[in-house]
Amino acid sequence: MNKQRFFPELDTSRLKLRYVNDADADFIFKLFSSEKICEFLYDEELFTSKEEAIEFIESYKNPEEKGYNRWIIEKKDSNEKIGTCGFHLWDRTNNIAEIGYDLWNEFWGYGYMKEALIAAINSGFSNMKLNRINAYVALENKKSSNTLESLGFINEGIYRDKHLFKGKYYDHFSYSLLKKDWN
Repeated sequence: MNKQRFFPELDTSRLKLRYVNDADADFIFKLFSSEKICEFLYDEELFTSKEEAIEFIESYKNPEEKGYNRWIIEKKDSNEKIGTCGFHLWDRTNNIAEIGYDLWNEFWGYGYMKEALIAAINSGFSNMKLNRINAYVALENKKSSNTLESLGFINEGIYRDKHLFKGKYYDHFSYSLLKKDWN
């Protein structure tokens, strides 16, 4: 008998979303040590060593057991790693989870993240049986807000002082997408 998979690997027309693994350490380090990529990520300091990337990968191993995940986003035509996305803070009682994502800057503006998020959202609603997906975006991160709004996420207002980062509190927009509003 097949066990329910909450976080299956996913395919889109141009992308593959697969589990993060040890072979991704260099990419994860490149991604999360980049000031440009992490400009609006106020929940984590920039990575300064490959060991931090290895710890990140370890924390996302066995997603089915842990109840949260991170997919590596790869281009199908070249197997090039371009970003990550996944679910965390899964409230199974109320069928709510938070989605997070990041994309290497060379790939901004080509619709890759929107394509990956459509697959992730479909999976969240069907495999995790979510009713609501939350996303939090730094107020200055217009690209991310635009991506979420293009997918039907509703800006519910400002989550004040969401993250304390380097001695300062940062407000974030609070977005949500309900299953009944997803088509």
